[in-house]
Amino acid sequence: MTFTALAPPISAAAAVAMILTALTMVLIPGPNMIYLASRSVSQGRRAGLISLAGTGLGFIVYMLMANLGLAVVFVSLPLLFIGLKAAGVVYLAYLAWQALRPAGRGVFEVGDLPRDSVGRLFRMGLMTNLLNPKVAIMYLTVIPQFIDPQRGHPLLQGLALGLLQIVVSLTVNALIVIAAGSIASFLARRPRWVIWQRRTTGVLLGAVALLLAFDVPESAHV
Repeated sequence: MTFTALAPPISAAAAVAMILTALTMVLIPGPNMIYLASRSVSQGRRAGLISLAGTGLGFIVYMLMANLGLAVVFVSLPLLFIGLKAAGVVYLAYLAWQALRPAGRGVFEVGDLPRDSVGRLFRMGLMTNLLNPKVAIMYLTVIPQFIDPQRGHPLLQGLALGLLQIVVSLTVNALIVIAAGSIASFLARRPRWVIWQRRTTGVLLGAVALLLAFDVPESAHV
């Protein structure tokens, strides 16, 4: 009798490589980070964490789709992929315009805004993640590189690697949500910083929208 069945599904080297890769990717600013920070600043840390829970569910959906072989739909059907990507681009462009237009409001600026319900916060966090097809691309192209056929059970390996990615992403984003909440009082005491922050945020959001728009044709074919 051997202890092979008791061995972890992935090697320590694969786990470390996945953690470092996930950490690198989550630290790159994107729609998820911007949305979560904005919710935390405008409605408080609790709202940011509820939104983060929705984002986490989005990761789980993509992980299951990828490991069950369904995420390939987003890649094999370019029109569907492009449609989802376009929706994300339009959303980011709208946020950029809201920040840059005269008398506009930045994503991180505090104001008397209608407070979203728990359900709406959760759904918006979920949709923000689901409308980012790069997550599916990551699961289809990055995670498979860490799967070792010699260890067997590729499904278990994929799930283990995916769970590592989710844990790293949620941990980092939770820290961002907690830190972003303190920005509210800082900006409230410095009106000029509010203007600077709004313009900078608008430019960055517009740049991200453009980058995603030009990335569509290439990303639609893996």
